[in-house]
Amino acid sequence: MTSQTRLPIVPASFFGIVLGIAGLGGAWRVAHRVWQLPAMVGEVLMLLATLVWATLLALYVAKWIVARSHATTELGHPIQCCFVGLIGVTTMLIAVAALPYSHDAAMALFVLGAIYTVAFAVWRTGGLWQGGRDTAHTTAVLYLPTVAGSFVTAAVSAALGYAGWGELAFGAGMFSWLAIESVLLHRLYTAEALPLAIRPTIGIQLAPPLVGSLAYLNLTEGLPNLFVHALLGYGLLQALILLRMLPWIRAQPFSAGYWGFTFGVTALATAPLRLIERGDTGPIALLAPYLFIGGNIVVVLMMVLTLKLLLQGKLVPPPPQPQPVSPSP
Repeated sequence: MTSQTRLPIVPASFFGIVLGIAGLGGAWRVAHRVWQLPAMVGEVLMLLATLVWATLLALYVAKWIVARSHATTELGHPIQCCFVGLIGVTTMLIAVAALPYSHDAAMALFVLGAIYTVAFAVWRTGGLWQGGRDTAHTTAVLYLPTVAGSFVTAAVSAALGYAGWGELAFGAGMFSWLAIESVLLHRLYTAEALPLAIRPTIGIQLAPPLVGSLAYLNLTEGLPNLFVHALLGYGLLQALILLRMLPWIRAQPFSAGYWGFTFGVTALATAPLRLIERGDTGPIALLAPYLFIGGNIVVVLMMVLTLKLLLQGKLVPPPPQPQPVSPSP
């Protein structure tokens, strides 16, 4: 906390909590349509996601006002800076939460979130393309500005009735994912192991194929085709690999960083339900109940462990010592 304000210096990575809660809320909305599960559960989760988002957004803005050195240090950090892009992504997810209640509010939130997402992705990627980075800084957080941002933009664009814009965003996300994944896997295969503190970020690896599948389903109609099944198949493979790696990842004690798993996990719970809704009766549809239950278990466990850290006063890490940061060109 700052000595002047007593406000917690909350890292931008905490916006990952909103991804998980809103993602699970979306899964319950689809489960209500497909299995007639209680609609209230999804709406309560969406309300909780909105409250967490509003709180984190207020704290992040306050950080720039009362602890600017910490904010600039985070923005200049080669890994942590990518989480700043989640501000726009989560704003678009809150637009989805608001959509059943106010199309105008949802549209306003989407426009603000999309503009921020595109601007941040262009700024961050422009810096990355200039090189000069340490290979150790190549982690799955690189997906957040362009891949996560583009796929969420595509999905929400379609939900609001602007599928044409969504198709453009889907292309941006798809090809960014393929390019970044090749770089990231080369680093994982050939360089030193991820440092202990950032091992949980590898959970973000699960998200691209699964969030991409949701975007694709939003943009298309009719029976699901080979392409979306392929995306889900790759997502399942990623999930199995991460399960195999869990003992290695859990060498790092639980922290808010583990919420990086939840965006992909909740998308894995939601996408099969969307397939059933579109008439699919194949293998993914058969797995849907188990994936839905698994997604709920993961997010509820994250909530319990996060609340425990909060009550212990250990949730917010000590802020890094601010250092002079040269702005990226």
